[in-house]
Amino acid sequence: MSFTIILTILIAISAFISMALKVVPQQEVYIVERFGKYHATLTAGLNFIIPVFDKVAYKHTLKEIPLDVPSQVCITRDNTQLTVDGIIYFQVTDPKLASYGTSNFIVAITQLAQTTLRSVIGRMELDKTFEERDDINITVVNALDEAAVSWGVKVLRYEIKDLVPPQEILRSMQAQITAEREKRARIAQSEGVKQEQINLASGQREAEIQKSQGEAQAAINESQGAKVAQINRAEGEAEALRLVAQASADAIRLVAAAINEPGGNEAVNLKVAEQYVEAFAKLAKTNNTLIMPANVADIGSLVSAGMSIVKGQSNLTTSGK
Repeated sequence: MSFTIILTILIAISAFISMALKVVPQQEVYIVERFGKYHATLTAGLNFIIPVFDKVAYKHTLKEIPLDVPSQVCITRDNTQLTVDGIIYFQVTDPKLASYGTSNFIVAITQLAQTTLRSVIGRMELDKTFEERDDINITVVNALDEAAVSWGVKVLRYEIKDLVPPQEILRSMQAQITAEREKRARIAQSEGVKQEQINLASGQREAEIQKSQGEAQAAINESQGAKVAQINRAEGEAEALRLVAQASADAIRLVAAAINEPGGNEAVNLKVAEQYVEAFAKLAKTNNTLIMPANVADIGSLVSAGMSIVKGQSNLTTSGK
């Protein structure tokens, strides 16, 4: 056997082996057909097929795939044009259905997402489309996921990237937003003024209450002070009267005691006579009219009468003792 034949055989064997061995990367699957019919699904790793009989018809990735949905014009319920675009996140779950369930599952998902989005937007007014984006996303995902089961695809989520109304609508919306903000600003300002007036009135009322309470307390304190002063003054006057009376009583007792001593009556007679003469002397100095007793010469009788009274008082004092 010549070298050429051996080399040809080796090349043929190498080619056969290279065609028979299939290395599938991680997170990918290959669909193998034998004589044009589905035969097997090759998973990640080293796999063997029969060349000529078998061929790899489809290759799928099992990773999550983001698919950009082209922008489209949707008509809202209030007949407003709205340009909407979004993005779909899906994953191949059944490679066989993804290969044979539809001719192109990516085109099918894209078209279904657009038609579903137009249907959802058409049931909403313009303002609601901005407020309920999450509801729109959920509705589109549910519709896609229900149809994509027969395509071997799982739609994970759908996100609206942008909602663009016409320029005229944008200007009117901006004017509306500006008016709403000015309205809120005026309301906030009026609320602030109102609160300020309430605070001022409350502060003034509190000040008046505090002032009236202070005046009332001052009046109470003043009345209490006057009351205490009157009490103290009355007690002082009472004490003074008591002391005067006590002094008078002590003086009377001393006089009575002096009378009872030897020579006391003569001293009293002398004192009475002196006071009698002194009283007539003062009367003569201060008044042109002079009142005289019936018997001026009988001064001794007057003194004797006075002494009799003194003796009588002395006897009463003695008997009292």
